[in-house]
Amino acid sequence: MKRVVVGLSGGVDSSVTALLLKQQGYEVIGMFMKNWHDESVTLSDDCPWIDDSNDALLIAQQLDIPFQVIDLSKEYKERIVDYMFDEYKNGRTPNPDVLCNREIKFDVFLKAALELNADYVATGHYCRKIEHEDGSFGLLTGLDPNKDQSYFLCQLNQEQLSKALFPIGELQKEEVRRIALENELVTAEKKDSQGLCFVGKISLPIFLQQKLEPIKGDIVEVPEDLEQYKTYQDLDPIEDNVVALAKPFAYTEDMGIVVAKHQGAHYYTIGQRRGLHIGGRPFPSFVIGLDIPTNTVYSGMTDKHPGLNRWALKIELKDIHFISNQFNINNVNKLSLSVRIRYRQSYQQGTLFLKEDGLYVLFAEIQRGITPGQFAAFYVDDELIASGVINQ
Repeated sequence: MKRVVVGLSGGVDSSVTALLLKQQGYEVIGMFMKNWHDESVTLSDDCPWIDDSNDALLIAQQLDIPFQVIDLSKEYKERIVDYMFDEYKNGRTPNPDVLCNREIKFDVFLKAALELNADYVATGHYCRKIEHEDGSFGLLTGLDPNKDQSYFLCQLNQEQLSKALFPIGELQKEEVRRIALENELVTAEKKDSQGLCFVGKISLPIFLQQKLEPIKGDIVEVPEDLEQYKTYQDLDPIEDNVVALAKPFAYTEDMGIVVAKHQGAHYYTIGQRRGLHIGGRPFPSFVIGLDIPTNTVYSGMTDKHPGLNRWALKIELKDIHFISNQFNINNVNKLSLSVRIRYRQSYQQGTLFLKEDGLYVLFAEIQRGITPGQFAAFYVDDELIASGVINQ
């Protein structure tokens, strides 16, 4: 009998994951990962870890499976939280959930499971795994398009994928709820968790202020008629122009007017609308640029602002990661595929171009809010083949 350790989070998805595996004849062990202790930054009544741990224990008791709690808070701080602080400090927007899966769930947690002589670890992710003819593995999107979580697993490698099971990837969310209700699982009607992986819904400014001191600065509104926008718009979206099209816009304070103050440019992200506290403008404002050295936030009105929309992005070669063994850096030049630059984004069609200084993505349609520090995930049909950290 194969042994599998399920990451029981206290939610309905991991609960049904454990149930299905037990029904399929696996020897199932439930394990709850305790990765966070500081509730001062967690919004009240929003998935505190103690309640989640109790729910995970109740599920294990219902399913009559062994259960234990593993404290990974040290590794979580070092690998995820410190990484977040460093990225925000440098004016980039990290994706901690992607790193959490690579560094915690499918690394530290996986190793702990293997020490229990487990053959696999399983999670409640909405995605699927296949085995190719050559024995390598592929990561496919979940069949529920509204819940597909393959993007969050875009940094896994073949070894990690070989040990992973995703039992609910073939199901729709409503089916998962129905299975939970039919089996009277205590988490059947529990709301889905939101926010930072394992932490819950946080107040990001309060969270960041633990290490990044507030520094007052200006929010400068940039008009739509800058000359660099006109120059950019004159470029055809073709391979010959991809390097120029991926280059971010550069701003100086004399390019616009001061419309508000902020508490630190490192608290903001490209494309952000909420939290700017800009009043008296005729249209909604969005962050279009950050200058960390001068502590300046640049904004533009409406999501159609030319400073917020670009045709291409760049990924450093060192930051390219291939999940699939079917692809590598030598066979993706001029490859047309589907791209996501954020979770829940619909597929965006793009073409990869390999240059000496990086891998470039040229999109078929102009993209809003290309954000350095986030991950671009690449799909061929419904298989996620590779990903990379957006550099610009």
